[in-house]
Amino acid sequence: MQKILITGANGFVGNYLCTRLAPEASLIAAGRGTRRLSIAGSNLVYEALDLTDREAVHALIGRHRPDAIVHMAAISRPDECEQNRSLADQVNVEATRFLLEAAAETGAYFLFVSTDFVFDGQQGFYREEDPVGPVNYYGATKVQAETLVKNYPHEWSIVRTVLVYGAPLAGRENLLTVTAAKLRAGEEFRVFTDQVRTPTYVGDLVEGIVALLHRRAGGIWHLSGEDVRTPYEMAVETARYLNLDTSLILPVTEADMQQPARRPLKTGFDISKARRELGYQTTPFHKGLAMTFA
Repeated sequence: MQKILITGANGFVGNYLCTRLAPEASLIAAGRGTRRLSIAGSNLVYEALDLTDREAVHALIGRHRPDAIVHMAAISRPDECEQNRSLADQVNVEATRFLLEAAAETGAYFLFVSTDFVFDGQQGFYREEDPVGPVNYYGATKVQAETLVKNYPHEWSIVRTVLVYGAPLAGRENLLTVTAAKLRAGEEFRVFTDQVRTPTYVGDLVEGIVALLHRRAGGIWHLSGEDVRTPYEMAVETARYLNLDTSLILPVTEADMQQPARRPLKTGFDISKARRELGYQTTPFHKGLAMTFA
C-alpha cells in the first residue's frame, strides 16, 4: 500500500482527496492546528504541522518516509497575500522549499497543486507550456514555488486548477455555497462579471490527482472544468437552481471593487493534455451544481 503525505488536508480539496484515497493508500494527513477531516480510519494518521518550521517538516518526513507527497497547503486568498507578503513568502514559497528538501532525502514523488493565477489573464484557455506572468503577489508566490518544484531531483508534477467548487466538507465553503448562504439570509452579494474562468468540480480535480499518483506522471498538468463561466454567472445559476432571489446578486467589475490584489481577467484552461494522457473527464457545470446541493 502506497504511503502518501497530504499537506493542507484540513482544506476543501484536502478533505476530498483524503476521503478518496483512504481505501487504497496509507495517508499522513498534515494540517494546521486541530484535525478537521470528515473521515477516520486505520489507514489515516493526522499530523498537526507548521510548514514554515523547517525542522518540523524534516522530522515529519523523516519519521514517515512517504512514497509520495501532495502539497496543497497555501495562503490562497490573493488580498491576504498582497497585504502580508512576508507571510505569503513563508507559507507559499519557503514551506515548499522545506518540503522539497526533506522529500529529496527520501526520493518521494512530489505533486504540487498550483493555480490559474500564475497567468496574466490576457489570453485565457491556457496550455501547460504557456508563459506565466502573474498580476498579483499570490500568483507570484505560486510561480516561485513551481520553480522550486521544477528543480526537484526526483519525480515531480505540478497541477494547476481553476475556481474549485462542490459540496463543502468540514465547513469549507466555495463560491456556490457562499452564494446560497448569503441569498438565504437575504443579503446582497457582489460578484464579478468581468472575470472568465473554467470552474472545476472538486471531484474531477481529485480524480485527476489520483490518476497522476497512480502513474507518477511528471511535468505540468492543467486540471479544470470545460464550461466557461464568470463568477457572476455561477452565482446566478446557483440562485436559479435553488429558487433564490437573483436580484440580490449585484454585478460588479474589478474597477468597482478596488481590492488590494488584482485578478487575472481571463483564465480557464486547455485540458486536452490531461484528457489525452490521463483519461481526465469533466463534470458539466449544471451537473456539478446539482451535486453540490444534493
